[in-house]
Amino acid sequence: MELELRHLKTIRAIADAGSLTRAATALGLAQPALSAQLRRIERALGGALFERGRHGVRTTALGELVLERTRIVLPAVSDLQREAARFARTRRDGERLRLGATHGPLLGALVDRLADAAPGTSVSTCASWSERELAELLAEGRLDFVLTGTCGSAPPPPCPHLVWEEIAVDPVCVMLADGHPLARGREVDLATLADEEWACVPGDGCFADCFTAACARAGFTPRRMYETDTASCVHLVQVGRAVGLCRATFPPTPGLAVRPLTGTPLSWRHLLGWHPSAQHPDTATTVLTETRAAHASAAAASAGHRGADSGAASRIAGRGADSGAAAPARTGAGSITSGQGVG
Repeated sequence: MELELRHLKTIRAIADAGSLTRAATALGLAQPALSAQLRRIERALGGALFERGRHGVRTTALGELVLERTRIVLPAVSDLQREAARFARTRRDGERLRLGATHGPLLGALVDRLADAAPGTSVSTCASWSERELAELLAEGRLDFVLTGTCGSAPPPPCPHLVWEEIAVDPVCVMLADGHPLARGREVDLATLADEEWACVPGDGCFADCFTAACARAGFTPRRMYETDTASCVHLVQVGRAVGLCRATFPPTPGLAVRPLTGTPLSWRHLLGWHPSAQHPDTATTVLTETRAAHASAAAASAGHRGADSGAASRIAGRGADSGAAAPARTGAGSITSGQGVG
């Protein structure tokens, strides 16, 4: 008899259950049938895998060896099946790109650029407040590329096998009503906003903690934070109910003044992610190039970038504007606490 995957699953089930009776129940078999199958497996492997006792079974030395290999082989086969399904689905879908992104102006700009760069490709989009949700959809093969970001040097969402490429690192800016006294300056010191109420879009990264820490360094605790959608944030700022937090690429908006914060106490790292086994290298290169170009165009039109001092602007925005970006980084260990995002 040749050993098959179902035999390894049987061995694992018996070891996990600790008895033939419980393993038979879990596998949906009668105990005599499971016992007979185990005897055939043991003959094929050349020895007993389990010692039977009054209180169940325990593995022999041979059983430990087989079980150790089983716990490597079965997950590897499952991974292979998922990778093959993802690859087949990608080929079957043909010339199609499914893009996911958090809130912000870059997704629309990327779709526009891809329409010219890859005119025969059908592009669909998916937006979410959650970086983790988008990363999971990407890992499951339900999205092809994800445009998201992290606060400062925080790690990307922790999904295995994904590649994340840095597009650029921008200063986080403040949105003010046009008539706000601080809107007359080129930049705003965070400490001068101690008495303001705030508006920000939601997110599941560490931005809330980073913002609170930046305020503490400036000598105050934020009075109130309205966590809501982008349109509501803009409205609250326009009517003078709050000041808002936004990325430096936030587009010019009537009634709003976007100003960088003095000394760049907060920054936002734009990232593009994909699954390397599901994308042709040429496709990834095209999407990456167009994403960088979309960011460069948004930065050029942004009051947040124009208002920043030249040293900070070149240091922060210049990373993603040419081919000298950071090498791809696979996600590693690291946790991302819940909190707001940045518009």
